[in-house]
Amino acid sequence: MQFRELDVPGAWEITPQQHGDARGVFLEWFKGSEFEAAVGHPLDLRQANMSVSAAGVLRGVHFADVPPGQAKYVTCVKGAVLDVVVDIRVGSPTFGRWDSVLLDDVDRRAIYLGEGLGHAFCSLEDGSTVAYLCSTPYAPGREHGIHPLDPEIGIEWPTVARDGRPLTFELSAKDEAAPTLAEARASGLLPTQEAVATYVASLRWGNGEGPMHTGRVHGP
Repeated sequence: MQFRELDVPGAWEITPQQHGDARGVFLEWFKGSEFEAAVGHPLDLRQANMSVSAAGVLRGVHFADVPPGQAKYVTCVKGAVLDVVVDIRVGSPTFGRWDSVLLDDVDRRAIYLGEGLGHAFCSLEDGSTVAYLCSTPYAPGREHGIHPLDPEIGIEWPTVARDGRPLTFELSAKDEAAPTLAEARASGLLPTQEAVATYVASLRWGNGEGPMHTGRVHGP
C-alpha cells in the first residue's frame, strides 16, 4: 500500500497492492497501521456510506463544520469517478487549490480527505459505486456545500465518460443552489486553517503524543 500526499495538504492518494489469480482479485483497501504511519493519527471510524451514480452525476463540493469536521476515506468499488479535494480552509497557504484522483475498479485506489477539506466527484460510468469511511456521523445542521462549477475554484471536470460518450452534468437541487467559494467565505461558512490545525493536532495527541481531545460535538 502506497500513500502519496496530494497538492492539497491533508489529503492523500492511496494505491493498494492487488493479488490476482484465475479466481479474481484480493486487496486491502484500508489498513490502520499504514494509515497512521502516513497520516500521523488513526481514523476514528463512525459511519460508512455508499453512493451509486449515473455517468455525469456531480456530487459536492461538500464539507462539515470544524470541530469535528468529517474526514473521509473513499474508494470506487465499481465503475469510475474523478474524485476531487478542495482546500477551503481560510488562512491556508493553498486556499482555493484543488487536486484529484481517478478512483476506479482497475487500479482500485482510494483517497483520504482530512477534516476541513471540501470533497466532490464526477461519475464517469453508469452505476459507479463509491464507498466512504467517515470519521463522524452525518449531521445535517453542520454540513455545507460549495457549487462544484464555481469558476473561482476552476475544477477541470471530465467531459467524456469512460466509454467515450460526452458527459452531461447532473447535480442535486441542493448542490445546484450551493454558494460559490467567495459567498461561502463571506457568510462565515468555511473552516479556518487554525481551527483545523488545532483539531487535527488533538487527534495526534490521542495517538500517544499528548492529552486526548474530548470536546467532540456531534450533530443530532
